[in-house]
Amino acid sequence: MITHLTIPWSGMPPRLTHHDPVTCLNVTGVGEPGGAEHRSAIGALYAVASAMGCPYGPLEGRWWVEDTSLPPLEVPRDQWRWHLLLALPGVPEPGVAEAAREQARAVSAAVDRVLVVTFAEGECVELLHEGPYSEEKASLDVMEAFMAERGLVPHGLHHEIYLTDFAAPEPRTMLRQPVAHLSS
Repeated sequence: MITHLTIPWSGMPPRLTHHDPVTCLNVTGVGEPGGAEHRSAIGALYAVASAMGCPYGPLEGRWWVEDTSLPPLEVPRDQWRWHLLLALPGVPEPGVAEAAREQARAVSAAVDRVLVVTFAEGECVELLHEGPYSEEKASLDVMEAFMAERGLVPHGLHHEIYLTDFAAPEPRTMLRQPVAHLSS
């Protein structure tokens, strides 16, 4: 009889972090990661960021599903919702993003969907996932166990920071989950 199931894990352990507000270029969409809509949104983000001429962080994604009758990873991928982001060093001057969208419009009509947004996540659990996206579930399970041990629950959108190119064969992804303490 099995009384305890151990999840094999060789990566770095999860950690608690705190994240203040950050300003980003953002595109919101629906669809499978790597699908046409997703690729178009990524291209639009980079086109606008390049036209702005300022430094920006790595590609990030905040993910959710609306069908709560299933665990999120069991919802068909074409129904996944996302905000794709590029962090900026600060809030751009008025008109800069609009001018960059206009300049980048020849590259992609999706640039009209690129917005400047500011959001804060506060307390989060983070874990570095090294390997294919298809194997993230093991990392997410480790994060869930870490949260449960500390009386934490998800409190915001699942967040991924892509530390390698999105199409890299051996991607490195920082997984982040905003959390809150369980009420007693």
